[in-house]
Amino acid sequence: MWEELNNKLRKEFKFKNFIEAAAFITKVSIVSEKNNHHPEIYNVYNKVIIDLCTHDLGDKITQKDYNLAKEIDKII
Repeated sequence: MWEELNNKLRKEFKFKNFIEAAAFITKVSIVSEKNNHHPEIYNVYNKVIIDLCTHDLGDKITQKDYNLAKEIDKII
């Protein structure tokens, strides 16, 4: 479940290993580019944390973030 934290939507994803985490990041990159909205992505081994906010509108959560969150959830 996505949570609102510090004016961002955040979700943590855990995978079996680094390769699966990296593959997920690649898929997120493709969806993000199609939506012209790019997340902050943090990866350590099998854990991926994604933060979403709209930087060009004052670093706050907007509908673009909710839309991208839904698209990312479809990847899993």
